[in-house]
Amino acid sequence: MLALLQRVKEARVDVAGQTVGSIQQGLLVLLCAERGDNEAVADKLLAKILKLRIFSDDGVGAGPPQADPAPSGGSEPHAVGSVGANKSGKMNKSVVDVGGGLLIVSQFTLAADTSSGNRPSFTNAAPPDEGRRLYDYFVVQARSSHPIVQTGQFAADMQVHLVNDGPVTVPMRMQ
Repeated sequence: MLALLQRVKEARVDVAGQTVGSIQQGLLVLLCAERGDNEAVADKLLAKILKLRIFSDDGVGAGPPQADPAPSGGSEPHAVGSVGANKSGKMNKSVVDVGGGLLIVSQFTLAADTSSGNRPSFTNAAPPDEGRRLYDYFVVQARSSHPIVQTGQFAADMQVHLVNDGPVTVPMRMQ
């Protein structure tokens, strides 16, 4: 199962001009079931998302700029000055810790294979019925584990609006 997490100050999903889901601070979760995924994989992914520490200690995503910014050049990541980090360079809080929302949006295109040709292949994505079943399962489990859960509409033409916080964007894959 694949997810792309985006830490947001706010996000919403519109379908046919109507808002079907919206959150304030929290995580936009773009979710894709792949062939062979099952409920155990979904449970493992959800548990990881809820515990992932990508919010700063003050409970607000990105804080003020740090006094000691990372030097330019080189390829080493630098914690001091990191987006949304505390003064020691760490993001210590999860979406649960900060009371943030989850906006869960199905996105089978996360399973795109672009290794050959110019048109992505989506054969790694779960078939639509299985994808819907696992998406619905994930949402039910999220709602039983977290107080603020909103969703998009499976297989709909959705417009996703967000204010990315940081930006902090984390790809995840569970098998």
